[in-house]
Amino acid sequence: MTGTQCSDPRVPPSTACVVRDLIDHWAAVQPEQTYAIFEDGSRWSYATLREQVTQVAAGLHARGVRQGDHVAVWLFGGAEGILSFFAINYLGAVFVPFNTAYKGSLLAHVLANSDARLLIAHGELLTRLDEVDCALLERVIYTGEFADTINLSSEPFANLLAEKTELGALEHPIEPWHTQSIIYTSGTTGPSKGVLSSYLHLYTNAGPETWHFITGEDRFLVNMPLFHIGGMGIIFVMLARGGSISVMQNFSTDRFWSFVQETDTTAAFLLGVMATFLLKQEPSSGDREHNLRRAFMVPFTEAAVDMHERFGIDIYTIFNMTEISSPIVSEPNPSRRGTCGKVRAGVEVRLVDENDCEVPTGQIGEMLVRTDRPWAMNHGYYKNPEATAEAWRNGWFHTGDCFRKDEEGFFYFVDRRKDAIRRRGENISSFEVEAEVVSYPAVREAAAYGVPSNVGEEDVMIAVAAVDGRELDPEALLHFLAAQMPYFMVPRYIRVLPELPKTPTAKVQKHLLRAAGVTSDSWDREAHGISLHRDKLQ
Repeated sequence: MTGTQCSDPRVPPSTACVVRDLIDHWAAVQPEQTYAIFEDGSRWSYATLREQVTQVAAGLHARGVRQGDHVAVWLFGGAEGILSFFAINYLGAVFVPFNTAYKGSLLAHVLANSDARLLIAHGELLTRLDEVDCALLERVIYTGEFADTINLSSEPFANLLAEKTELGALEHPIEPWHTQSIIYTSGTTGPSKGVLSSYLHLYTNAGPETWHFITGEDRFLVNMPLFHIGGMGIIFVMLARGGSISVMQNFSTDRFWSFVQETDTTAAFLLGVMATFLLKQEPSSGDREHNLRRAFMVPFTEAAVDMHERFGIDIYTIFNMTEISSPIVSEPNPSRRGTCGKVRAGVEVRLVDENDCEVPTGQIGEMLVRTDRPWAMNHGYYKNPEATAEAWRNGWFHTGDCFRKDEEGFFYFVDRRKDAIRRRGENISSFEVEAEVVSYPAVREAAAYGVPSNVGEEDVMIAVAAVDGRELDPEALLHFLAAQMPYFMVPRYIRVLPELPKTPTAKVQKHLLRAAGVTSDSWDREAHGISLHRDKLQ
């Protein structure tokens, strides 16, 4: 049962964007074409994909899942994660993935907020349920090993695949504007918010008019988890195009290129420090012996030029977040340092001050977004009308990110509004500080943040981790930065750590570093008698 055709030409038919219709379509049109390749070498054709998805969907339906129900998924990724995602949507139910790092009060919050009665989870995570209120949760379907300690009905995921249950008809067609998923924000600064996304939102996020350079001929690497738009979104993108994916459980610097080569992967997404990690490896004569043709790099830094020249791949960048749909997209290998690209077709973007008044070209403002296609962005935060109203005030979605725009219409990310550092009257971009710090050869990753100053406002502090096998001397790093940066941006404090704290999506958890403040292992240039002035280091 397919959806009705909307008369608005900006809205594609359900056969182009609804998961159930896409799976049925491609299984009929190209049943033997590969959809997925996994790390163990196994492959799914589109016919296999449909067979397994419908089997899991039938099993979920037999266990009470109905159209519109919320089904929680707490998996690391892999085959079971993809089957869960597609089977839930095949029933017209809502896919609700959880961050696998959640526990304690964060886990209790998302369980309560989700209204899920059924949870599909990895067995090793389930002991965390003993410690929290499980809200409406009644049943758990688990993958892997599980020592049953929870007071809930539970059974292995394999049961769903082993059964031969007939799948009944839908109660009504699944439409492009129906809710497809609830994805939770990071929750690093407060309770996680559940982002309501429609099928049309997911489609627009990387649709043919948005990522026009990705086609059905591509095989896109999936190395991000299901609860991140960089994982879930790519899985959907290639289904919508009739293309294929290569599934890597976790990003691995050492394994990356061999996996790309083994799977004939043609496209990849490099988030955060991934590109930096790849470039810090020793150059090899085999650096171009692969089929990777293009990669997204977010954020876009000087490393993009090196990635293009060393590995021979075209580098693109975008600005996106879970709530929106890639409003800013670049051309291949942008020549402007730090750009995110230009506004794509179908989107309006404004940069505004704290009163939502537009700032002049060249000045910094918060990015506001809206689209001309209905349902092309989030439709609110689930059970959080206050946050929804705040984000969508004045009819525009407020991203919380600060940018500047040049005379030619190129946008440049400055900082998250909450991460900007204020030092003695100067506004400092933590993003720009970090870009300079990671250019130091011995630095593998860096985070810049403000800590309270004894003279008011903030001092700049950085936390850094060294390249494997290298030593990091804070004073040598300081002298390097003083030669590269304006005096007011040079950090006062340097903290060297084995590894920066990160979320499962590879984002540095600055709130943990900021909360720790100036620790006993922090190096303080002022304590070492080094002061900075407008023109020199003393």
